[in-house]
Amino acid sequence: MPEGPEIRRAADSLEAAVKGKPLTRAWFAFPELKAFESQLVGERITHIETRGKALLTHFSNNLTLYSHNQLYGVWRVVKAEEEPQTTRILRVRLQTVDKAILLYSASDIEMLTPEQLLAHPFLQRVGPDVLDVRLTANEVKTRLLSAKFRNRQFSGLLLDQAFLAGLGNYLRVEILWEVGLAAQHKASQLTDEQLEALSHALLDIPRLSYNTRGRVEENKHHGALFRFKVFHRAGKKCERCGGVIEKTTLSSRPFYWCPGCQR
Repeated sequence: MPEGPEIRRAADSLEAAVKGKPLTRAWFAFPELKAFESQLVGERITHIETRGKALLTHFSNNLTLYSHNQLYGVWRVVKAEEEPQTTRILRVRLQTVDKAILLYSASDIEMLTPEQLLAHPFLQRVGPDVLDVRLTANEVKTRLLSAKFRNRQFSGLLLDQAFLAGLGNYLRVEILWEVGLAAQHKASQLTDEQLEALSHALLDIPRLSYNTRGRVEENKHHGALFRFKVFHRAGKKCERCGGVIEKTTLSSRPFYWCPGCQR
């Protein structure tokens, strides 16, 4: 399932295709959204915001399209008027003179006024986004030590979007390996040095994934700048301590870790 970095890169692709261009066509599958089709023609998409795995498509008339891909939703960029052959069900089409962005299969879609946006239940519940450049490690540390989160095991906490939006399973695995912590720990048990390391890793690793995953350094051929150290590497040697990486299940998700150096 895509995590915050993948959702943000998808939003970047959508913005590159249609941002700032007048919409020539808007189409929605759901009857409750049909009235907005005519209202959006001639308007522009000003920017596309991510809140964890939710996308907020902001229009120049101050409306915002809220969409959450959940398990099966996916956005596509196509040429204007192109109708791709697919078994997926089209939910949204937003088109400019040369490109269109299409949302397939998602069911959690709403059009919001500024007031509704501020009061939206999911957006009220979700924590700050790890890819928000305004979010600092000190603020993350404060959240870790708050009464709400300080006694939660990291196995579940690092999947909870109310703690930090945009985290997910592969990030949970890589963050805990980076700081050498086992998943059963809680923030209340850590030293200040461990808290500092974890607070930074909770931001640094998602941002590294967003900025570099799938890209390689120029003139080098050793693979992507972001690479998994433990995720999907069960049975292989840990590059830090030489121990054997193990796989288990935590919070209903596969979890990879090194017993030799994650304590």
